[in-house]
Amino acid sequence: MSEPTRIAVDQFLPHPPAKVWRALTDSDLIGRWLMPNDFRPVRGHRFTFRTDARPGQRFDGTVHCEVLELDEPRRMRWAWRGGTLDTVVTWTLVPEGRGTRLFLEHAGFDPDDPLQRRTFTLLDGGWRTHVWARLAAALAALP
Repeated sequence: MSEPTRIAVDQFLPHPPAKVWRALTDSDLIGRWLMPNDFRPVRGHRFTFRTDARPGQRFDGTVHCEVLELDEPRRMRWAWRGGTLDTVVTWTLVPEGRGTRLFLEHAGFDPDDPLQRRTFTLLDGGWRTHVWARLAAALAALP
């Protein structure tokens, strides 16, 4: 459940944690389900995501990130900065039966900033629907 300062999503994926971890940490795979990037699974690595600019949101199309935590295959945290955002994305993987329970938290939104409220609404919907569907498709295509 989301609240004004953080997006929280909980999704079951019918794939083992190692496979889900691979989809979360391989730059080419991330590019298939999220955005083009130069990610490397190394703590302290700075990387970017590239997408369409949204001038009305004061967003130039680049999300500046840094790997803050990497605990393979359980948890990963990224700094996520773009436009007026200075937030953190946390991925937590929990084995569940023959699959993985994947928790996403995107935290640090300022509910008093109108631009961040609009960005929160866009990202909340995107993380819940578009991104999960694309991640599921990328996982299904992997051996």
